[in-house]
Amino acid sequence: MNGNDRKDERGGTNQGAGATKQKKSGVLQLAKAVGWSFFGIRRRADLESDAAQLHPLALIAAGIIGAAVFIVVLLLIVHAVVGQA
Repeated sequence: MNGNDRKDERGGTNQGAGATKQKKSGVLQLAKAVGWSFFGIRRRADLESDAAQLHPLALIAAGIIGAAVFIVVLLLIVHAVVGQA
């Protein structure tokens, strides 16, 4: 290990600048997992990969945020349709 390596939560190491890239891909992977789950279609391989890589509390938080955004979009659509009638 060199000076830029850090231990992550699971005991592995993150390479200095690579940790930022991994975190960004984690957020995109989290959003993708929640989005496809809303549609109810997931491949088993993706599900197993997400279960191994994503933190359960992050998934719950992303699900709640996704549901809130979905509700707000539905309310805006209803408001636009009813307001025009």
